[in-house]
Amino acid sequence: MNSGTLILFSFFILLTFFFALTSSNIILGDNQITGAGTTFFTTVWLIILGAIVICFKTFKKVNRFMYYLFIKQRLKTATILLLLVICGQVFFVLTVHPAIGFDAGAIHQALTDRTSVEIKAYYSINYNNLPLLLLQNFFVQLFASKTWLFFDLLTLLFVDLSMLFNLISVAIVDRSRLATAIYLHVGWLLVFPMIIVPYTDTWVLPIVSGYLLCYCIAKSKKTNLLIKLLAIIGFSILLVAAYFLKPSAVIGGIAIGIGELLFSLSKLSLSKWRSWYSLGAILFSGVVILGSHQMINQRITGQKYIQVDQSRAIPAIHFISMGVSGDGGYNPKDALAMAQIPTKAGRTAYSRKMLVKRLKNKGFFGYISFLFKKHQANTADGSFAWVKEGHFIAENPKPSKHGWAGQLKQFIYLYGTRLGDFRFAAQLWWIILLGIIALSWRDRRSFVQILRLALIGGFIYLLIFEGGRSRYLIQFLPYFLIMGALTFKHSLQTMEELISFLRYGNTGNKPGNKKK
Repeated sequence: MNSGTLILFSFFILLTFFFALTSSNIILGDNQITGAGTTFFTTVWLIILGAIVICFKTFKKVNRFMYYLFIKQRLKTATILLLLVICGQVFFVLTVHPAIGFDAGAIHQALTDRTSVEIKAYYSINYNNLPLLLLQNFFVQLFASKTWLFFDLLTLLFVDLSMLFNLISVAIVDRSRLATAIYLHVGWLLVFPMIIVPYTDTWVLPIVSGYLLCYCIAKSKKTNLLIKLLAIIGFSILLVAAYFLKPSAVIGGIAIGIGELLFSLSKLSLSKWRSWYSLGAILFSGVVILGSHQMINQRITGQKYIQVDQSRAIPAIHFISMGVSGDGGYNPKDALAMAQIPTKAGRTAYSRKMLVKRLKNKGFFGYISFLFKKHQANTADGSFAWVKEGHFIAENPKPSKHGWAGQLKQFIYLYGTRLGDFRFAAQLWWIILLGIIALSWRDRRSFVQILRLALIGGFIYLLIFEGGRSRYLIQFLPYFLIMGALTFKHSLQTMEELISFLRYGNTGNKPGNKKK
């Protein structure tokens, strides 16, 4: 199981790393592919970074100072940087909080207009977005506000809660990796403008990070039985909440279930009653999951906020069929058919017919080639498909340059003059994170293996269902970030050995070193 997981994961992550390295986002200067090249802004920062590296390598005092600041005092330095980034996030949201289009806009519209035929039809067809609408309406009732600024601040809170839960999880599993985790999260938050998009991608993050944290608490040897039971209950409830908010977000929970079940069966012994603990915990979690699912499902189906027709809901096979069309992403023709076909059986039959037709047209080798290209589309973009969604920002895509708001918008609006700079920075962070994970094959701790299994599930899910853009990876970011932090030491060791091999040959020994 360990070897199979590692081999399959290495295949996926090395492909992902290669696709990220060859992404058009990393092109300097004019970019004929994306149409948004980097500017003098990126050039200046690269020059500054190069100067710092040269000074670090050349001057002993600079070397000692940076070693003291970022290594010796890494926890303090990382914490200060994190606080500065959080302040920057707050300033960014207070300054830039535009109306958002696509599905996020439809949810916000329903908070003020729930009687129109179009809105009722939207939620009848896209029934999976109803839980998010009810959740947002709960906050509207609680705080008496429904502005985009209010929901952006909530999104910021949820993203940072996810960050906090991730850091606590790392501290529980391996406290020595906490500073590394903070550095990685600082980089992520610095290039993550999705905090102004109140949609399931970001709102599900604290739930995913939360059930991972509960799992770490339940597995920790330092927690007592009562805390473990509470953690199992929390894990189960949060897993169900993730399912209703964004069904694919439960993949990590499924990976945990598979891993724990195999571990329990391998250790099971009739003569050792302690070996039954893990199996009992799994059964207890299953009971809580069933009960929580029943309770939440009743609340959603019995809601009176908006009138919907569940019989018009899109069947799951529609997303599988759509995932085989074009580049594997959204297909407006299929979406229109789902709205026009009156019966659920008819929509299912249409989706099945189109799925079979598309697979036959591709053939076996054509489908394999398509999957490679789709995986590239699913994972290569470190900006997570920023402004690549239809009607992403519901404002003038060419912003004014006046004031702080105008300058910040230049980085994130479709026709902003510095959009290429943002994409370059986001891509650089994504490459670093993927590089750390790709070189971490030495680390085979059980939790790291479960994170690998979760990402394998995520990759396969996006290959089967609708994908075609990396925005769908956002829900899996806690797995990437936690694993990157936990495996950094092993990755660094592998990198040093690779550099040594390239410099000194297959012995790995520097000149003058005694061969072993």
